[in-house]
Amino acid sequence: MAEQRKGIVKQFAQEQMQYAPQAFLDDLFENYYSRRREIYFMNLVRGIFFGFGSVIGGTIVVALLLWLLSALHFVPFLDGIINSVQESLNNR
Repeated sequence: MAEQRKGIVKQFAQEQMQYAPQAFLDDLFENYYSRRREIYFMNLVRGIFFGFGSVIGGTIVVALLLWLLSALHFVPFLDGIINSVQESLNNR
């Protein structure tokens, strides 16, 4: 009796593992199409924040790179490159 119960439980667990992902995808698909406007709005907001964060992050990286280059003006093989970058920044 106990062996039969273990076999039934094991079979049930295998079926759940097999069909659970499909049930999850079906539920996700149904919910996706019922809340389309909300999903579009969230994707818009997410895109705006991603773009804003990319601009801020890029600005910080470029500023740190320029600061590092200005601090390394005594390195001989980088001197020409650093001077040209500083001259182009000063001309603008």
